[in-house]
Amino acid sequence: MDTPEEEQTAPSKTQRKRAMEALQELGKELVDLPADRMKRVEMPDDLREAVRATQRMTRHDEARRRQLQYVGRLMRDVDPEPIRRSLAVVRGDSVDETAKLHRIERLRSELLADEGVLYGIAEACPSVDLQRLRSLRRAALLEQTQGKAPRSYRALFQLLKEMDGATQAKSADEDHDNDDDQG
Repeated sequence: MDTPEEEQTAPSKTQRKRAMEALQELGKELVDLPADRMKRVEMPDDLREAVRATQRMTRHDEARRRQLQYVGRLMRDVDPEPIRRSLAVVRGDSVDETAKLHRIERLRSELLADEGVLYGIAEACPSVDLQRLRSLRRAALLEQTQGKAPRSYRALFQLLKEMDGATQAKSADEDHDNDDDQG
């Protein structure tokens, strides 16, 4: 028989059911992600394959409902926190991700206001294509003055975002190398 202490620590049937429903809902969020964003979420291969199988089901019928339950079942065998964090980053809910995007937007605004910012960018990221950056800047300024759709403005943001990602990866590698040197 269970002791009174064990009875208090064991979750009730209702609590277990809520936890399973929450995992199933998290699985549904995975299924609703576009394929390119799902690639960024770290998860076991069997769960990834089940999510892909569910995404391929076009009709929202009983078979898809059962498949979603299966995804929820697989979710019970994994730690959901890394998946939740990855989803938050993909959705842009992450504070770090939001700060990064704001930093890139500020850099774009500074670049559009002053061409001298190009030299700072070149210094921070020597591998950047300055010619492309310069032409996107000119095209974005032209779009703004002519009231056209902001294609180059967005392309400039994407280029700065890619450049920031490359700079972050490079600094992470350098930090890792420094840790190896010290250890």
